[in-house]
Amino acid sequence: MRSMRLILAMGGVWALSLCAQAPVEVHGVPARAGAVDYQAKAEVGGVTIAADFVGHAVPTPDGMFTNEDYVVIEVAFYGKPDAKLKLTWEDFSLRINGKKMPTPATQFGLALKSLKDPEWQPPVSPDAEKSKGSINGGGGGAAGDPKPLPPKMPFPLRRAMELKVTKAVLAEGERPLPQAGLVFFQYRGKDEGIRQLELIYNGAAGTATLTFER
Repeated sequence: MRSMRLILAMGGVWALSLCAQAPVEVHGVPARAGAVDYQAKAEVGGVTIAADFVGHAVPTPDGMFTNEDYVVIEVAFYGKPDAKLKLTWEDFSLRINGKKMPTPATQFGLALKSLKDPEWQPPVSPDAEKSKGSINGGGGGAAGDPKPLPPKMPFPLRRAMELKVTKAVLAEGERPLPQAGLVFFQYRGKDEGIRQLELIYNGAAGTATLTFER
């Protein structure tokens, strides 16, 4: 009987996990009035591609977040009335500081792991206050004591943050234009260290390179 209850309990957790991972509809971000409203643009195959480099920031219609391991490009596509185009993040790569091999775009799910909300502040625990008081008073733990792990954002808050970002990524598939959304590229350096930047597109419309002024 005990083992049966354990199986049922595990099944409930599994079901909750599946619900938490239910597919989220991707909307991208609202395209701006025109391609001239972006930092860089290029025309290819009757389509205009425009883009903004936002660095380690992750802007969404529902809030601003950050990511130390990835940089973000907001891309937009414009075409003639009733135009459609097959879109995917896999069509993009990013050449940083003239490197011979550009960095391919990353599936956004991988970038969610290192996502942060700059407005979230972890609560101060009584143990942390006691430790702080001991240090100020000349005390403290024994030498070699392991440092406590940094507090983690509560799961409901983290899930809400990830959902906001997921909805803002570039929508995939055959889409009516205009369309805009976020594309991620792995880069752990500082934004200030980027002197040259080129976004390379190789997709259904053709091939184009967007050069950003730095």
